[in-house]
Amino acid sequence: MQKITASDPAAHSVDVRAENIDKLKTLFPELITEGADGAAINVDVLKQLVGAATVTDADEKYGLNWYGKRRARQLALTPSTGTLRPCPEDSVDWDTTQNLMIEGDNLEVLKLLQKSYANKVKLIYIDPPYNTGKDFVYPDNFQDNIKNYLELTGQVEGGAKVSSNTEASGRFHTDWLNMMYPRLKLAKTLLRRDGAVFISIDDRELHHLRSVANEVFGEENFVAIVTVVNNLKGRNDKKHIAACHEYVVMYSGPEFVSNGLPLTDEQREAFKYVDNDGQKYALRDLRKRGGPDRREDRPKMYFPIYWDESTGRCALKRQSPSDVEIVPMRGDGTEGRWRWGSDKVGQHLDWMKGKRSERTGRLDVEHRVYLDASITVDEDDEGDDSEEDEGAIERTSKPKSVWMGGEFSTDAGKRALKELMPGESFDFPKSIDFLSTCVLLASSGTDIVADLFAGSASTGHAVMKQNAVDGQSRRSLLIQFPEPLNADQKNQKAAAEVCDRLGLSRNIVELTKERLRRAGAKVKADNPHVVGDTGFRVYKLDQSNIRAWQPSDNLEKDLLDNVDHIAHDRSEDDVLAELLLKLGLDLCVPIEQRQIAGKRVHAIGGGVLLACLDTSITAADAEALALGIADWHQQLAPSGDTTCVFRDSAFADDVAKTNLAAILDQHGIHTVRSL
Repeated sequence: MQKITASDPAAHSVDVRAENIDKLKTLFPELITEGADGAAINVDVLKQLVGAATVTDADEKYGLNWYGKRRARQLALTPSTGTLRPCPEDSVDWDTTQNLMIEGDNLEVLKLLQKSYANKVKLIYIDPPYNTGKDFVYPDNFQDNIKNYLELTGQVEGGAKVSSNTEASGRFHTDWLNMMYPRLKLAKTLLRRDGAVFISIDDRELHHLRSVANEVFGEENFVAIVTVVNNLKGRNDKKHIAACHEYVVMYSGPEFVSNGLPLTDEQREAFKYVDNDGQKYALRDLRKRGGPDRREDRPKMYFPIYWDESTGRCALKRQSPSDVEIVPMRGDGTEGRWRWGSDKVGQHLDWMKGKRSERTGRLDVEHRVYLDASITVDEDDEGDDSEEDEGAIERTSKPKSVWMGGEFSTDAGKRALKELMPGESFDFPKSIDFLSTCVLLASSGTDIVADLFAGSASTGHAVMKQNAVDGQSRRSLLIQFPEPLNADQKNQKAAAEVCDRLGLSRNIVELTKERLRRAGAKVKADNPHVVGDTGFRVYKLDQSNIRAWQPSDNLEKDLLDNVDHIAHDRSEDDVLAELLLKLGLDLCVPIEQRQIAGKRVHAIGGGVLLACLDTSITAADAEALALGIADWHQQLAPSGDTTCVFRDSAFADDVAKTNLAAILDQHGIHTVRSL
């Protein structure tokens, strides 16, 4: 039975550096050598493998560099020794919800989520500090970021204090970049290959964000910069120009496909024709417009279509001498091409309609586009004759690069918040309609939508509301730093007063949770016939449940205190949550309990993890306990390998531990660990 200690890799979050080295070793075994601190990269071999010209450590190279970048990269690679502690008392529908609200520094939280949520998040929304000189920028600590976090949030005494990042600091942009860079690096690992990242920002840091995001996500995965007009009156805090917009910078995974947006009423009016089956459709030009739209671009898509003006019939071969031959011609009189190949046109001739311009006499062909997306065209047998992006029926619309309207305004965000909570607790809450648009574009089904700077919880509200509208079951994963509020500070006074009025502790995260509670209740009330998930599980960042050796002047006391490696103030639920994270299981996975041989045993994820954290297991208990666990394991029949975990200090002696492990091994449970 292997014992997990505080120094064991299993007690930490993912070691990204070690994983990277393993990947390189798999591809190029000769690249890895021994160094002073373990495995090292042989740069000379690397140059031989990929060519010396492609490996550089020169100071002059393309890219954004700043003071502290190397340290920021190192910070992202450093495993976390923290954990997330469950807080059912702050949660809503703890037993059934699939939504998460995590209190903590998002850097450490992202590290802890690596095993459980790597490549699983469909949409990551980031609304970071805009670096106005007034907002809080996270002062990370390379040596012990968990201790630093606990000091910043006032949970332990220390020297670290929350402060704003002023231009007078001398490292105005540098501090912001050092805060953003490691968080973006970690966020990328959570993103699915078909996922997207949307980042709100204004013009202060837009160009820096683009440079950093190009490096992290890849310039080839850049989607767009969308201008969001959120204040039509304009702001007076700018010289010369009253700014009325912000931006959303969008990147994606290599397999991302936008869902598009629902059609507006005006767009739906275009589907004014009805076929014999009662299906609505619109007409669209068959001729390709915009490059590549010339005959030489796709030669097989240049061919004649014959139109009988009297009957409206279209054919690929002339049926009568009176048929009019139509070929695709560009506006400048040169030869163009059709959108579809001849096979596809031949299969859907009843969808074709010839037309003649009354003004110019120009001939063209239109094809049907059905409102019902299930009425689609077959793919052409000859792949070279069809266009991948033009075979789908346009049931949704492609969003434009400028989003505007009162529903996107900051005032709309404030009104939505005031409907739920009194006062001015947040200065610039995002509007629900803006975030619903983001959610619609990039997620559906049971997709996970993450918000790394949750703030007023508008994203969580938007996910619940959108699920109620379209019947989907998206999950939200929100992270918010529990920043203490000081009523004596001008920019925090209003939020502190709201906390006082609501009977909450003076902390930003208390407002985040309260907004979620009230938003969920409102969505339920507004949609009484919709059964949706309006709850959320709260977890809080803290030091690991597994204690490290911390010697003092009293050795005898230290030895007694460290007999049990689990911290004295931690519950079984705390330990179970850490096991979920360390073993890569979802934090909302079902957990069952059963009494076996007088001990409480937990089955997590259908038996993927079995845990008995009882404080006493004697040699007499071992056999009955092991056989009972083995029997339950057989009933659960988990699809993967099972890990079974016990409290190390619970075993009366090595005999009890050895016998129990041996019986479990005989019954197919080979991975047995102790804490």
